[in-house]
Amino acid sequence: MEITLKIGRKSYKADLENPIDISIPLNFYGEQPNAYDADKASAKPVETGNFIGDTRMGGSCNFEEYKFIPHCNGTHTECVGHIADERISIHDTLKDTFIPALLVSVYPERAFDSVDIYSPIKEESDMLISRKVLEDVLKNTDIDFHKALIVRTLPNDESKKSKRYMEHPHPFFSIDAMSYVKSLGVKHLLIDTPSIDRMFDEGYLSAHHIFWEVEEESHDVDKNNHSLNTVTEMIYVPDDVHDGNYLLNLQITGFIADASPSRPVLIKLKSEN
Repeated sequence: MEITLKIGRKSYKADLENPIDISIPLNFYGEQPNAYDADKASAKPVETGNFIGDTRMGGSCNFEEYKFIPHCNGTHTECVGHIADERISIHDTLKDTFIPALLVSVYPERAFDSVDIYSPIKEESDMLISRKVLEDVLKNTDIDFHKALIVRTLPNDESKKSKRYMEHPHPFFSIDAMSYVKSLGVKHLLIDTPSIDRMFDEGYLSAHHIFWEVEEESHDVDKNNHSLNTVTEMIYVPDDVHDGNYLLNLQITGFIADASPSRPVLIKLKSEN
């Protein structure tokens, strides 16, 4: 099935029958990516009295209890509640359903080779998604598709689906780069790393604070007037998905929490103009 829609001044056909899933499915019984050496996501059959929720163990149906940490065990989408004292949920924050989106691929650069800053200060081993890196790939792109920015870091391989990031530190956004992202009007930011910030950054979460317009080192957020921007982390975009413009459907579970496991889906577009 195809639908016709207008983005900016141009009309497009959207291919709804061939969506591209860029999430990492949470496999409770197999390999998973992992951040902060958190416990692995797990599942076990529910047992109550004579009932067991596993057909392989004689039960009448499969009825399991799941244990996981959205921020650490796989693809997840988070809101400003992640850094706020107020209980602000992703369920109440994510309002958009189909979102014009731009996919770009970037080679992060060594922090000491960049003029960009970070808070706390840069370390020699840091790899930055810098302002220059983003400017190079975003020049001449269509601003109508800047509502969502999907960043694929290079080199790109399937190890991202099972990587333990305590053993393999990931690249992150510099302050200059995140300020640039904000200036583009990006509302939904997606990245194939476990965080847009350095994993151990003394609790600053500088990029998060900039993107959600929260003062550095503050957790003071107005529950009734806050950023509706979202950050989606630990995605995986296969190599055969080309950089360019898409329609993004950002699917989450109905959690009243700052973050939710998510399934971002890209829909191919064909210009009619």
